[in-house]
Amino acid sequence: MENPFSSLLLISLLSIFFTKTIANVVTLNVLTLGANPNGKTDSTKAFLTAWESACGSSKTATIYVPRGKYLIKQAHFKGKCKNKAIMFRIDGTLVAPSDYNVIGNAKNWLLFEGVDGVSIHGGSLDGQGTALWACKASDRNCPRGATTLGFSNSNNVAITGLTSLNSQMFHIVINGCKNVKLQGVKVLAPGKSPNTDGIHVQLSSEISILNSIISTGDDCVSIGPGTTNLWIQNIFCGPGHGISIGSLAKDFEEAGVQNVTVRSVIFKNTTNGVRIKTWGRPSTGFVNNVVFQHATMIDVQNPIVIDQNYCPYNKNCPGQVSGVKVSDIKYQDIHGSSATRVAMKFDCSKENPCRRIKLEDVNLTYKNEPAAQASCANVAGTTSGIIQPTGCL
Repeated sequence: MENPFSSLLLISLLSIFFTKTIANVVTLNVLTLGANPNGKTDSTKAFLTAWESACGSSKTATIYVPRGKYLIKQAHFKGKCKNKAIMFRIDGTLVAPSDYNVIGNAKNWLLFEGVDGVSIHGGSLDGQGTALWACKASDRNCPRGATTLGFSNSNNVAITGLTSLNSQMFHIVINGCKNVKLQGVKVLAPGKSPNTDGIHVQLSSEISILNSIISTGDDCVSIGPGTTNLWIQNIFCGPGHGISIGSLAKDFEEAGVQNVTVRSVIFKNTTNGVRIKTWGRPSTGFVNNVVFQHATMIDVQNPIVIDQNYCPYNKNCPGQVSGVKVSDIKYQDIHGSSATRVAMKFDCSKENPCRRIKLEDVNLTYKNEPAAQASCANVAGTTSGIIQPTGCL
């Protein structure tokens, strides 16, 4: 027979545990701090007040955003904070000003800087970039546009279940960070929206991007200088410009990119699939130890491409060659359809040829026929398994 006193003791201990746990968590509801969920009243101050309270608390803090739309003009969430566990739990939508000039000349709409242990769960961020894209298309004097969500010089960040809509420029930028995990993220913008990269990573390490859908007008994921130990897995990309390392060599003194894995990605109707892109000019940069694995291409214009002669508008690079050293790049189980006849292109540097390129089980077709072609210059490596198109390495 069960001892009733042991049951009462267990209940008492659990009660004490949960009471202490609740007591050690500070919850800040933005509505009680003056936010208005009508999408028209400026709620910036309420969000910054919530952040100041959470950041200044020695207890774990949750900033709660209930259902509704909240107009935010620009918000800069600064560290260092007293605690290393601040969660934004968002059930609503944060909306940028409809007038793109309000934040159009700012680098970021929502910026976290110097923080440690911040997490964002759920919610939507609406950059309202449509009017700015139209301005740019008309060649008028338009602002550059703001990144929707930026994390700079921050550590131990988690972004889960967040949706980013119609950013003016880049959707999410990870810059100078360590240990960042993005999971279940949705990035949504039209295929013709300019410079709306989905997720951009630079000068950062220990980054993972998992189980996400990215449909946008530029790179689904762009990987900049100084990125190390990046893991990308289970991504749907399209429309967009694919997953790109680069462009690199924008500056002569530049950190390299290494230890990148891109795995189990579906590319549909994208400009590129897996791409490495460097300017055709001198640089101290490099790319090595990269694995592109288990990728499906569906009508992709350039499924596999290394372009080391990138020179937009023929400015600052004609007649020069790329100094970026590209080596130890592996393509494994890349299959599907190319929207152009040249399904695989390695256009590498004359002075710094691509080295140790490995192709393993690559099968790309053109118009449902095995008639795809490869184009190669200044590249050396090995092949194994089924290789289609052939004649490259």
